[in-house]
Amino acid sequence: MSEEPLHEPDPSADPAAYLGLLARGAPAEAYDRPVLLARASGAGPAALAALERAKQLALRVRAELEGRRRREAELSALFETAHDLAGLRDLDAVLRAIVQRARSLLGTEVAYLSLNDPAAGDTYMRVTEGSVSARFQQLRLGMGEGLGGLVAQTARPYVTESYFDDERFRHTRAIDSGVRDEGLVAILGVPLTLGSQVIGVLYAADRRARVFEREQVALLGSLAAHAAVAIDTANLLAETRSALAELERANGIIRAHSGVIERASEVHDRLTELVLRGGGVHDVAAAVSEVLDGAVEFTEGPLPAESADGHATRRGDAWVAAVSAGGEALGALVLRGQPDLDPVDQRTLERAAMVTSLLLLARRSAGEAEQRVRGELLDDLLDAPERDRRLLKERAARLRTDFDAPHVVLAARLDRPEAPATDRDGADRQRLWSAASHLAATRHGLASARDGGTVLLLPLGPGDTAAELARQTAKHLGGTLREPVTVGASSPVGAPATHPGDIAPAYAEARRCLDALRLLGRSGEGAAAQDLGFLGLLLADTRDIAGFVTRTIGDVVAYDRSRGTDLVRTLDAYFASGMSPVRTKDELHVHVNTVAQRLERIGRLLGPDWQSPPRALEIQLALRLHAMSAAVAR
Repeated sequence: MSEEPLHEPDPSADPAAYLGLLARGAPAEAYDRPVLLARASGAGPAALAALERAKQLALRVRAELEGRRRREAELSALFETAHDLAGLRDLDAVLRAIVQRARSLLGTEVAYLSLNDPAAGDTYMRVTEGSVSARFQQLRLGMGEGLGGLVAQTARPYVTESYFDDERFRHTRAIDSGVRDEGLVAILGVPLTLGSQVIGVLYAADRRARVFEREQVALLGSLAAHAAVAIDTANLLAETRSALAELERANGIIRAHSGVIERASEVHDRLTELVLRGGGVHDVAAAVSEVLDGAVEFTEGPLPAESADGHATRRGDAWVAAVSAGGEALGALVLRGQPDLDPVDQRTLERAAMVTSLLLLARRSAGEAEQRVRGELLDDLLDAPERDRRLLKERAARLRTDFDAPHVVLAARLDRPEAPATDRDGADRQRLWSAASHLAATRHGLASARDGGTVLLLPLGPGDTAAELARQTAKHLGGTLREPVTVGASSPVGAPATHPGDIAPAYAEARRCLDALRLLGRSGEGAAAQDLGFLGLLLADTRDIAGFVTRTIGDVVAYDRSRGTDLVRTLDAYFASGMSPVRTKDELHVHVNTVAQRLERIGRLLGPDWQSPPRALEIQLALRLHAMSAAVAR
């Protein structure tokens, strides 16, 4: 009888091998190896059963250890989160930290937070982390809409493995479009609550199907509880800061008001002293500048309607107080360097404007005599130019008027469209004369009431034109009187000291220009004959044909002269052909594209409206005059 072979025990069949696996934290698949090795080495059923039991026990122990390690990590993370949130004071920083920690703790691709809007009755996206869709980041969810709206409404957490397949939520087109744009599938949302009030929702989401375990729901809920407290703390801190700032502003206002009252008393005393010792407008401006701690200057001329009601108003970076008398705008005091002006300081500026108006009225009374003298001198130039030229020049010098400079004669009339000319009374003519005389004095010119209006003789400065001077005068007088004033200008005249006889014809030309403006429906404007195109040739005494041609087609003539082109001839043929490019090319014997290119160049030189009926008429007349002058020159 043979003996059975003796087998030495196989170490792989020892259940104690699982202790080593547990000790080194081996992965779950490693726990199958001892059983496989024992079976391969021929271990008996009993040994295999024992190993299987040891394996199951070891896996349970491993799972328990893993769970404890995970809970320990989560508790540590929650502690760190609470510590981090407690150190934050800015609400935006708090919200960003909450969302970033939620994404990190749950290991999701996206995390985001929405806050409730009690006024709108919905919840809106406030902060996102990992989001790539702008539409998703701007979502607003009505209460009960979508997963987030349901969480905000019920104050309970909700989780879905596949959002679009979940019928528990009220799906809307806007919300589903946003979620689809972001590519989200699995979503977990927990409420942010303060007491019984839901203030928002905290979410964790993935772009693939995923089961959120109960522990993960609890973890996100714990983070949301910490977050709600941190948000409340940040809000309370912001409110406290705001309240402190309001108190500081109130104290500042009280201190500033006390200082303003003292300054008001000071400026009252200084203005009174100025008036008593005969100070001027600029003295008032200097005194107010010092008291209001800014730069105050007096500006002459009209003001916008909203600035002329007697109150100091803000215009850009300046404060403006109108200076007026008897309904006439004399100018304004302008304060710069004080963007925020206290009401008491505003009244100080307004009182200074009143004092300025009184000083100006006093100065005007003294100047009216000088104005009358200026008017008499201009009347003599118009009615008796044959008087002694030396005497005229001396009278002009006493009035600080340079009779050796070129001048322009302007005819001005106050126009009221709603009333016929015969209804204008003497008071209106007096107002116009007064304003014109003041302007003439400041421009070292002359002014006189004449023919139901006013005539001015103003020097022509370097670079000035008669037309520009007429426009400036109409604007100034109209703004001063707050009514339209039409101004016609003559062509420039030589030195009145040398050619006093030229003033009367120039005045007649200015009158004709004034009448033409009114007939053309351009009341309230200023212009010279050169502004009226070919009509100006008829009105002007000088018959400046060369000037008309230059103003009308001079750029085209100059272009031909410098480039050797044929634009003038093309322009003439174009009009002669009834403005037809096809007939023009036959006339010129060129290709129609050549005609089109030349016309395009002409349009750039003359302006886009050169083919309009009024411009076309002037251009054709200028072409004829240019051709005539060229023929005469030959």
